[in-house]
Amino acid sequence: MATTRSHDDASTDEPAPGVDGGGRGSGTTDTLPLDRFNAFSDGVFAIAITLLVLELTVPAPGDRLLPILAEQWQEFLGYLISFAFIGGIWVSHAGMTKLMRQADGVAYGIDLIMLLFVGLLPFSTSMMVTHLSGPDVTAAVVIYGTNVLLASLALSLLMFYITSERSLVVGDVADETLEAKVRQRWIVIAVNLVGIAIALVAPLAAVGVYLIMTFVALALPLVRLRRHRQR
Repeated sequence: MATTRSHDDASTDEPAPGVDGGGRGSGTTDTLPLDRFNAFSDGVFAIAITLLVLELTVPAPGDRLLPILAEQWQEFLGYLISFAFIGGIWVSHAGMTKLMRQADGVAYGIDLIMLLFVGLLPFSTSMMVTHLSGPDVTAAVVIYGTNVLLASLALSLLMFYITSERSLVVGDVADETLEAKVRQRWIVIAVNLVGIAIALVAPLAAVGVYLIMTFVALALPLVRLRRHRQR
């Protein structure tokens, strides 16, 4: 019988070793601590976002402040877009691990692959904004979009694996909740593919799409806050 607990009520408390999770991976001895899984992931996310801001240059004393900052509009654009993308991946990762009670070697491995591409985003961001007005803008934007896609695919693969291994999931999470998470990942992948396709023919338009996605991502918490206050 399917359980009915929503993901908002899920706990990440780990069970005692050997507790049966009700799935085909139940009783596995390859379980690893979830706290280290989350701690290392959060550290990489934090470092990646911090590296983004290091691309911004502080005007020297005596320089005209506003003109110098205006000259860095491309760097600020890259920071804004990549902050939203990395933040979005982190939020999705946090929502996924909230449904987990433990991890295993496969989950750790897939998570490392995801973090590999997340850690590369500051580099691909810098390359995109550096070549935004040059002859290689198409290649730069496509490489950036591919980096985002690969990070998203790795996160999706992790989600698909976890939903297929019920022993890793909190026992009373509803099947419908897991299925909804999987559907969301397919939508994100489709959007990323559209962004790359646009970049191949109109790279600046693709950057515009990324910027729109950024504003949507940043506005969603405010919309949810307003709805919460109206209840």
